[in-house]
Amino acid sequence: MTRHLPAPLIDPHVFVRCLTLLLCLAGAWQPAYAQDESSSQEVPQTRDDAWWTGPMMANSAETLPPGHALLEPYLYDVASRGSDAFGSRTYMNYGVANNFTMGIIPVFGYTRVSNGPNSSGVQVGDITLQAQYRLRQFHEGSWLPTVAINVQETFPSGPYDRLGNRPADGIGSGAYTTTIGLDTQTYLWMPNGRILRVRFNVSASFSARTDVEGVSVYGTDANFRGHARPGNNVFANASGEYSLTRNWVLALDVIYSHNSSTRVSGQEYANSDPFPPDPALGAKSNRYIGFAPAVEYNWSPNIGLLLGVRIIPSGNRTTSSITPAIALNYVH
Repeated sequence: MTRHLPAPLIDPHVFVRCLTLLLCLAGAWQPAYAQDESSSQEVPQTRDDAWWTGPMMANSAETLPPGHALLEPYLYDVASRGSDAFGSRTYMNYGVANNFTMGIIPVFGYTRVSNGPNSSGVQVGDITLQAQYRLRQFHEGSWLPTVAINVQETFPSGPYDRLGNRPADGIGSGAYTTTIGLDTQTYLWMPNGRILRVRFNVSASFSARTDVEGVSVYGTDANFRGHARPGNNVFANASGEYSLTRNWVLALDVIYSHNSSTRVSGQEYANSDPFPPDPALGAKSNRYIGFAPAVEYNWSPNIGLLLGVRIIPSGNRTTSSITPAIALNYVH
């Protein structure tokens, strides 16, 4: 199967404008914060005074200290025209060594559709293993951010073909997928002294070919026998988190995704006689820009709650969707 080359990343001016808007909104807030009693001047917020849960979409460039663990379960509903895909995604990370963290991401889901049968029950999705190595760490007074390399391998554990009369059971891809990403994070002090934590991440994903039989997530019917190969994906994510108070944080993600064409090849069989399948099988390349505003509340530096919503407008072969989500972040 031929692969389309990834399209260039989104015009950087779009990211700059979105982040500039976030900076302006953050700067407009003027919550009370410490003052120097001897000079009556406002004192910039310290990083110890800023507690974070993390934005809805952007991975952290930090790694866990050896022996420490992070647990962050997400519950969400991908609501689009005609369907609601309820799901959970849990990030479980462990600090293996200095600057090195490993983790696993299990996924579960249930889909409700308006024009067909719903999922037969909660399905186990594809499972992802990840490893992250931190190349450098941010230090106050330096313009260089924290930088890390993230590698993920997704294993095809979720149902994706031979779905019979329950296509809504399809929650997996059937393909092994490798993702390589570069994550960055830095801190900016606003004119009012509050901290804005900024992340910018980029990644690329590559999938192997998989066998497909019968009804599948690739649009094939019960008589199909063949193969599919998901298209490559390029993803970019810019985020900002404004420390409104020590406990409360306002967050915003701006995301860009480009998917190359998904190719499906094979034969239809009727009474053991093969004939060509529908040429429209698979999916053409698409791209989208999305936004994910969120609010964080942190009880302590180790535990916090996030409420957010991802918004993807329709266009360029992309169906619009709204995904409300709630996540609990716990570090030990």
